[in-house]
Order: sequence, then C-alpha cells, then structure tokens
Amino acid sequence: MSTNGMESWAVDLKDVGAIYPFQGSEVLMVVIGLVFWIGWHIWQTRQENAEIEADMAADRSGDETRKAIDRY
Repeated sequence: MSTNGMESWAVDLKDVGAIYPFQGSEVLMVVIGLVFWIGWHIWQTRQENAEIEADMAADRSGDETRKAIDRY
C-alpha cells in the first residue's frame, strides 16, 4: 500500500519531488495557524480583562486594600 503514489523506492529521488503528505497546502496551514494564534490571543485578553474587572468590582470600596496595607 502506498500513500504517496510510489510503487518502488528504486528510483532516482531527484526526479521524484515532494513525498510528504498534504504537499501544496503549506500556505493554507500557515494561514490557519495564524488565525488560531491571533484568535487565541484575543480570547485570552478578553478573559483576563474580565477577571481583572471582576477583581476591581469586588474591591470598589477599598476595604480589602486597606486590610492588606494594615497587615504590613
């Protein structure tokens, strides 16, 4: 069984060309990777901003901050 269309390796490999899977789709894979990477950063930034905002809202009165300062 052959996944690359070659029946025998007893050939001159300079005449064969690329023998790896998904040849010709490198640009598509790079674009998909970049979209995923940028999307992950956007999602992560939104999650962190929501967490920071929740922490800030929980301490609007400043009581927790004063307690922390008074401990030291």
